[in-house]
Amino acid sequence: MKKPSQPFADLSRTGLPDLRWRPGRVLAGFFIALCIALLIGALLAALTFAGRSFATTGSTVADIGHLVRMSAIQAGTSTLLSLIVGVVLAWSLDRLRFFGRGLIVGLLSSALVLPSLVVVSGLIAIWGRVGWANLVLAPFGISTGASIYGFWGIVAAHVLLNGAFAARVLLDRLEAIPPEKLKLGRSLGLSTVQRFKIIDLPAILSSIPGIGATIFLLCFTSFAIVLVLGGGPANQTLEVAIYEAVRLDFDLGAAVRLALVQLVVCAAIIIPASTLTPAANLFGRRSELHWPEGMLVSAVQTVLLIGLLACFCAPLLAVLLRGSGTAMASLFGQASFWQAAGTSLWIGLASAAVSLGLAIGLGMARSLQRRNSPARMILGVPVFTYLAVPAVVLSLGFFLLARFVGVGPAQAAPLVLVIANALLSLPFVFATLSPPLEALAARHTKLIRSLGLSGLAQWRWVEWPLLGRPMGYAFAVAFVFSLGDLGVISLFGTSDFSTLPWLMYRAFGAYRTNDAEAIAAVMLIVAVVAFVVIPRIFEFLTHARD
Repeated sequence: MKKPSQPFADLSRTGLPDLRWRPGRVLAGFFIALCIALLIGALLAALTFAGRSFATTGSTVADIGHLVRMSAIQAGTSTLLSLIVGVVLAWSLDRLRFFGRGLIVGLLSSALVLPSLVVVSGLIAIWGRVGWANLVLAPFGISTGASIYGFWGIVAAHVLLNGAFAARVLLDRLEAIPPEKLKLGRSLGLSTVQRFKIIDLPAILSSIPGIGATIFLLCFTSFAIVLVLGGGPANQTLEVAIYEAVRLDFDLGAAVRLALVQLVVCAAIIIPASTLTPAANLFGRRSELHWPEGMLVSAVQTVLLIGLLACFCAPLLAVLLRGSGTAMASLFGQASFWQAAGTSLWIGLASAAVSLGLAIGLGMARSLQRRNSPARMILGVPVFTYLAVPAVVLSLGFFLLARFVGVGPAQAAPLVLVIANALLSLPFVFATLSPPLEALAARHTKLIRSLGLSGLAQWRWVEWPLLGRPMGYAFAVAFVFSLGDLGVISLFGTSDFSTLPWLMYRAFGAYRTNDAEAIAAVMLIVAVVAFVVIPRIFEFLTHARD
């Protein structure tokens, strides 16, 4: 008896992908993966060659052991607190229903790509020497000083961003619990503790290791937050040490050695983390059954939710209030601001378009492969670029590569920023688009093959209309990610070529606090507008409907 045709391409006995179904898409996906691999290989080769060619000049770079230890302690503390905050936020949001809940969930969704310097500016506005906290406490003879600078300031900024990210992913896991489980638990009269232990904990437990590894790497490779809030060499991390070795001391030998150490540590975390269960996606299945807690527990959840959301929203509100008015009017009168804003916008749009194209190409090819196949694994490797090669290390590799080729940093900067930011945002764009592409392949492949649609017709009539919403969200994520990046521009920024984050950092360094706060407010407004407008534009273009 003849076996029915498989909806997905299979692997041949040689381990190579079967090209009988959509060979163009499969080859395009592998070509993208190969290009990214060759580029990363060239950057690593440039780092290795530079490490052998350039001897350290004896710069003031701190001891490598101290840098690794401080980076790990800071990242570990931030990760633990972020997971605790994330679990509490997700637990409270899953139980409560109120007006504006969808807006809060959307705000948490954007936390991971929210410009770091915006958060830093908000925290300084509240806890700095002339911040709100000191203004309120001054009449009582109490002062917080500059408590936001140093170890706990870095941790606070990381928890603010990554706690919201963890909450969003864990909330997705809780909302995806089968309604049959909830109905059974409710009929059995489970208490709050029993419900969490028997139903909630197993649902979120599988995602905790993957989320924790991701947050740890994000904190370990953090650059902008540590650079501004570090407070001195005691809290310096590898990322900041690499930047200082290049920009302040021009000690390429020390910078390369630090970069190689950074790569080894990141690889040691990524390799085991890649085997963990992936985090839930933002477009997964939702349970319509709502099972609230009792009055007392709901009151506790409300208090916790209000407190944590206040901690998250207060810095953003401070940015808007302190950066608007005369500060923003003064900023708008500066030609350097408009030049930096224009550069940020076109680089953000270009890198987002490149990242979206790469993610679609890899996702389409990957959706045609069987699960656990070598081809599928190969197509997923480029997704780890951001975690494996942090922004400053990637920027240093491009800097050295341009130097070896004979291209000046000023000439290479625009292309480098577009490519680097596209690669850095690729994991988030791919995580958004991969599940919908997998679902489309599973549901419609048989129908598409029976109708004999070409690849172009499949894209035009099936995938393009149905991918409008996730593509819009993914494009917004990549755009905002590029808008707030300071790591790549840090080695290429000059007075003539600047982006908003670089201009803001220079304003902080020159003690032009009003300008820095106004730039932070502009970036926050642009980020919010991007998440509102860009998905709607894509939905309109694709004629997507609810």
